[in-house]
Amino acid sequence: MADTRLANQIVLVTGGSGGIGAAIARAFSAEGARVAVHYFTEAPPPSGVTWEHLTPAAEAAATLAAELGGVAVQGDLREPDAARHLLDEVERQLGPVDVLVNNAAHCESPDTIDALDAGGLRRHYEVNAIAPALLISELARRPSTATSRCVVNISTDAARAFPGQIGYGTSKAALEGLTRGAALDLAAAGIRVNAVAPGPVQTGWMDADLLEHVRSIVPMGRAGEPGDIADAVVFLASHQARWITGQVLQVAGGHAL
Repeated sequence: MADTRLANQIVLVTGGSGGIGAAIARAFSAEGARVAVHYFTEAPPPSGVTWEHLTPAAEAAATLAAELGGVAVQGDLREPDAARHLLDEVERQLGPVDVLVNNAAHCESPDTIDALDAGGLRRHYEVNAIAPALLISELARRPSTATSRCVVNISTDAARAFPGQIGYGTSKAALEGLTRGAALDLAAAGIRVNAVAPGPVQTGWMDADLLEHVRSIVPMGRAGEPGDIADAVVFLASHQARWITGQVLQVAGGHAL
């Protein structure tokens, strides 16, 4: 890629201490950006519920931030004032945020239509849709001397229909709707809003049998790697994408078209 013009940009990556988030943080750092790695250490799930996402401890975030010359910032995105506190902390340590990557996600099971309950739906929407909306709103309200700022939301390539994961899939569909609406609202303010929709990405959750199955259903013949997603995110935040907003870029090797 040519000059991305991301050097010295302040980038906040939510859920950035492991998996795709860590790859995104590293990719921005490689472009000279200053990265804030957000993390949250999840409490034990309610009885009968399994968390399907990894929540690395604070030490993982601190280690990654030190490696990148950035900072680690903690925050529970389910809290109503989390957006304000998180941006305050990043500003205090690095400066105003130029690039916001809404990567943090909640995924739990059971999540089938016949097993839904209010608690599970609430937890999915709080992290996957409401928190990104509040973070974007908070970013937009803050003064900035930057000529342009941008947001990249991380969705899923199955957001249109995700059988078996109703709360997760519909909350990501809401995130894609937010992407389009916020892009139109904020275009005049010079804030671009886009999304990346990954296919199945190996971050340690797929065993050998599942990995082989994924290879068989992805037209390009392999599971995704965190770097595949990170490169797309960096592109959408870069100068090369300066006239792109309101888009959902599917990065999935042809899966779920």
